[in-house]
Amino acid sequence: MKGTFVGRKWLNDGEVETITAFLFHRGGHDDPARLRANDGKSFQGSVVVGMGFTFDDTDNQGAASSIAEMRRLIEEHPRNSEVIFPYIGGDEVNTSPTLAYDRFVINFGEMSEAEAGRWPKLLAIVESRVRPEREAALAESWSQDKEKRAKRWWQFSRFAKDLYKAIAGLERVLVVSSVSQHAGFAFLPKRIVFSHALIVFPLPTYGAFCVLQSRPHEIWARFFGSSLEDRLRYTPSDCFETFPFPEGFETNLTLEQVGLEYYKFRAALMVENNEGLTATYNRFHDPEETNPDVLRLRELHAAMDRAVLDAYGWTDIQPGCEFILDYEEEEDEESGPLRRKKPWRYRWPDEIRDEVLARLLELNRKRAEQEQINGLAAEKTVVKGKPRKSRKGKAAEAGQMVAEFLKEKS
Repeated sequence: MKGTFVGRKWLNDGEVETITAFLFHRGGHDDPARLRANDGKSFQGSVVVGMGFTFDDTDNQGAASSIAEMRRLIEEHPRNSEVIFPYIGGDEVNTSPTLAYDRFVINFGEMSEAEAGRWPKLLAIVESRVRPEREAALAESWSQDKEKRAKRWWQFSRFAKDLYKAIAGLERVLVVSSVSQHAGFAFLPKRIVFSHALIVFPLPTYGAFCVLQSRPHEIWARFFGSSLEDRLRYTPSDCFETFPFPEGFETNLTLEQVGLEYYKFRAALMVENNEGLTATYNRFHDPEETNPDVLRLRELHAAMDRAVLDAYGWTDIQPGCEFILDYEEEEDEESGPLRRKKPWRYRWPDEIRDEVLARLLELNRKRAEQEQINGLAAEKTVVKGKPRKSRKGKAAEAGQMVAEFLKEKS
């Protein structure tokens, strides 16, 4: 074949049959495909656009109302609590030792203005604090989104109805901050408004947590995801939808048990040290950290990795971790090396990382091919002429979903 190199190939000081576009010895040259098996299992939280919706004592800009005002409104009219929800974002998940929220938000879902008027004092707060901001933004520069926000000023910019529909039958969900240093996954109760800074997964099992928090998933997310400065930007389309999970991961008892042990130990450690996920994993990756509890967390993480590799059937991979710099420190010609903490990471060496990535890529390709075959077979059996749901029917379905969500909360 024209353009194909036919000589001996060497990669990482070893002779190989193939060198892929990713500089791996297997796995193919193409970007990973999005897998249908992962559809409907990852969502961005609600895009609020307007701090005037919130009750927040930490807001220094004066856009939010106080928690005391929220309590007064609920005491005055208890039914106001029906549309006031806890509100949590990436900062709280990364920094709170107990994953606690300290903000609340007025949430009218997809109600009409008339329906929202059943809570007149809350609607008045939104009208006075959100509406002027949205109309000013529209006056400054036009866009279709800004026009929609200004016309529907009592609603979030994006309610994320598919998310709340997906988690309706669950008691808890997994979340991860969309931007973080360490991508710490954690469980939260479902009756919360999740901000756009969180990615939410309707996966309530410790087996799912075990896989997502393990190094196979982390290296996949870091390789195919993007970054913001030196932090990982976790995007569902790149990091989750393409990831080939082990078969039966949600019902794998070993993954469940190992994930539970790790999660409980980490949660207790965070409370004991009064440190959130970011601070805990900073210590986890610090080569000078010798605290016995941190050493134990590293052991439990290795056990979790081992369970995940075994779930794939990759018992031949025997990884060990080392403290490795993510990147070399920069130097300034005048002041010399920058004075900041070195970017150490306690991780697998490159050859192990690349081997696992190559196998995951290969598995992604096989899964995608099988899904295509299955999809084509399914298309041939579809009955023609099936009636489509009318727009009115879809709107009624969405309205019913919001009503059920609000009813569950109250």
